[in-house]
Amino acid sequence: MKFGKIRNKLNLKTIHAETGIEDLNVKTACGADLMSDVLAFSNAKSMLITGLTNPQVIRTSEMIEIKIIIFVRGKKPLEETIELAKENAISLFMTDKPMFEICGKLYNLGLKPEKLVKIE
Repeated sequence: MKFGKIRNKLNLKTIHAETGIEDLNVKTACGADLMSDVLAFSNAKSMLITGLTNPQVIRTSEMIEIKIIIFVRGKKPLEETIELAKENAISLFMTDKPMFEICGKLYNLGLKPEKLVKIE
């Protein structure tokens, strides 16, 4: 599904949007506040839904090629986080809704959860 449709359906507020992000095809999403959990997902180029607003969110996202971050519960990221996102071409959006509700809406729109990497 094109991110532009997702943004409209969820009524997301734009913090920073990279050129062309509206046309990015999003198939999976990850909802997490623990960056170690985010790193455990196998699919790159997903969308992250989180309540964390520090620069570590951007560093983690950059490592696994996440291009879109949605901040939940009305949280706005630190200016340092926004600047780091711009440097790494990561688009940032926010919503007043809780993570559980946003994840549920994304699932109902047809997005699937990411698969965990099996640790042995």
